Amino acid sequence: MAKQPKIRVCKNCNNPLPERATVCPSCGAKNKKPIYKKWWFWLIIALIVIGAASSGGTESDPSDNQPSSSVSSGIDNDATSGDVSSGETEDASSNEPSETDSIPKEYKSALKKAESYSDIMHMSKAAIYDQLVSEYGEQFSEEAAQYAIDNLVADWNANALAKAEDYAKTMQMSKAGIYDQLISEYGEKFTPEEAQYAVDNVEADWKANALAKAESYQEMMSMSPSAIYDQLVSEYGEKFTAEEAQYAIDNLS
Repeated sequence: MAKQPKIRVCKNCNNPLPERATVCPSCGAKNKKPIYKKWWFWLIIALIVIGAASSGGTESDPSDNQPSSSVSSGIDNDATSGDVSSGETEDASSNEPSETDSIPKEYKSALKKAESYSDIMHMSKAAIYDQLVSEYGEQFSEEAAQYAIDNLVADWNANALAKAEDYAKTMQMSKAGIYDQLISEYGEKFTPEEAQYAVDNVEADWKANALAKAESYQEMMSMSPSAIYDQLVSEYGEKFTAEEAQYAIDNLS
């Protein structure tokens, strides 16, 4: 049995239209098959979809290769803030008072006085402190005087030696007499170690000093040789050795 052709309806007059007819035999209107019903149309669509899917998985978005504005902005902001902070810190530090500026003027004055007493008069640490706070001396506060002593750069051994040389040359004192004067609380107030350094290193002719003292006692006080000898060796007097005192008596004119 032969296959009957499929009858379509004319979209213009609704009369029967053979399957492959492109023109209606009744009204003459064209009846082409819609493009979306053609097989090659869907083949093209399928190819486009497949191509789009493939390119979407391999091609990168140009924006992916560019640093995001938020990251870039963050870096710039950090760098800028760092520079600003650094500048602010430098400005702040430059405006801050130095350690020297924060020291009270009284403390600075006390230190200058202490340096003068040490460099010019070769005084001991204890003697300088007492002079700074004394009501008959500089009258600084205890805090200012202590600051001066703590910050004074001095060679106390050298000061003690200078004092010992002065006592030996100008007052013709004995070695023991100088030592006692150096450590005395009523004298120079050096430490025993400083005083010992001084008498160990002072250059003096102790016999000549004893003779000078003996001549002074004889001329000024008209003392006898025996009394002079006793005064020279006495622990309450000149404290020369017996040998030094005898030398002096033997050489009195």
